[in-house]
Amino acid sequence: MALRPPSGRFRVVEEPYKINERITAKEVRLVGENIEAGVVDINTARAIAKAQNLDLVEIAPTAVPPVCKVVDYSKFKYEQKKKQKEIKAKAQKVVIKEIRFGPNTDDHDFDFKLKHAINFLKEGSKVKAYVHFVGRTIVFKERGVNLLNKFSEALADYGKLEMEPKLEGKRMTIILAPAPAKSK
Repeated sequence: MALRPPSGRFRVVEEPYKINERITAKEVRLVGENIEAGVVDINTARAIAKAQNLDLVEIAPTAVPPVCKVVDYSKFKYEQKKKQKEIKAKAQKVVIKEIRFGPNTDDHDFDFKLKHAINFLKEGSKVKAYVHFVGRTIVFKERGVNLLNKFSEALADYGKLEMEPKLEGKRMTIILAPAPAKSK
């Protein structure tokens, strides 16, 4: 009886691109440096790549005919990973900051939370403000609407209202997005 190795020992890494002999198309559109671009037979393309000590990499398999590039595969993979990292780094991450009110929030507390919301919007975060109704305070829904409307009006210069006051269970919520930066 043969023993199976632990599951992580023989991990097969699947390559994202077909290279050299794995390319199954009969004709390919050949591109690359120091190469005359055009549609050629697959064997001719492999021969051209081999003559330059490079790999034939299928970069656009859905095109008709598929596009293959003559390139050093390890260098090509490295550049692709580098591009993906750059794209990921440039992507903006949406941060949502929450501010909680009660239906009987005083003016001082309101102003204090308003200053925090202004700072959040200036730094580019979204603000989710909500009124939390506890127990019987749910009968004061209009106070919650008035409070959230006052809050969104006070922040009109810093952000725009994305979601009107909406009651979900015991919470009435609005969402404000930062205003686009004004160009000078």
